[in-house]
Amino acid sequence: MPRAMWEGAISFGLIVIPVKLYGATEAKDVALHQVHGADGGRIRYRRVCEICGQEVPYDQINRGYTAADGRVVVLTKADLDQLPLASKGTVEIATFVDESEIDPVYFEKTYLIEANGVGVKPYVLLRDALTKTGKAGVVKVALRTRESLALIRPRGELLVMDTMLWPDEVRDPSFASPGDDVRASEAEVGMAEMFIDQMSGRWEPSDYTDSYRAALEELVAAKLDGAEIPEVPEDHGSGEVVDLMAALRASVAAAKKRGKSSSLANAEDEDAAVG
Repeated sequence: MPRAMWEGAISFGLIVIPVKLYGATEAKDVALHQVHGADGGRIRYRRVCEICGQEVPYDQINRGYTAADGRVVVLTKADLDQLPLASKGTVEIATFVDESEIDPVYFEKTYLIEANGVGVKPYVLLRDALTKTGKAGVVKVALRTRESLALIRPRGELLVMDTMLWPDEVRDPSFASPGDDVRASEAEVGMAEMFIDQMSGRWEPSDYTDSYRAALEELVAAKLDGAEIPEVPEDHGSGEVVDLMAALRASVAAAKKRGKSSSLANAEDEDAAVG
């Protein structure tokens, strides 16, 4: 069982729910570190002060802010601890909103919420009420020395908390817009819709795997065993698209062919199972 990374309470109205937070995800990357290519020795970094040249122990390191004129303000742990954070121990739901109103670009990280002690009954109450109303609660929460905007929402039997970016942390996307002078024809959009229809299906997370991680693990295993390094097939791109409609028609045809092949394979599997 993972270790709780925050313990506090959620309140809505006069109801207080003692809870614990756990990370909802975990990284599965292959752990790589820097080594000396000649002998494989680990590369280590030392914390050295650029003024006195001495190595500084971690417990003597503070935070600093460099002003525009070059002056440095040193902030100690005591300075940071005394900052007013109303959301440090208890988060209060400020308002309830439709989750569909929030652009996914705001979402940062998801945490599982576990009821703590006497919080089980009000936890279930909040979960069921949010599920029936289709709403989510907006809160502010202090996690790891910073305050974040967050959303509390139901996820099956659980409540989860999604930390979110502040509005001034989300870039104005207008610079990336293709502009109004470029338009797709109705025929092109119709052909693209056909392709989308052919490629549509249910969301099944287990259908997707990290092929890069699998290839990296295979490479590491081969190196450890002194075996031949597996060859990676070259990816020959299709090049620049000259005729958009021709490319769309070919895409739809290929999608239909894949769909028929998949249906045939499923039918053969069913026949084999019956036989």
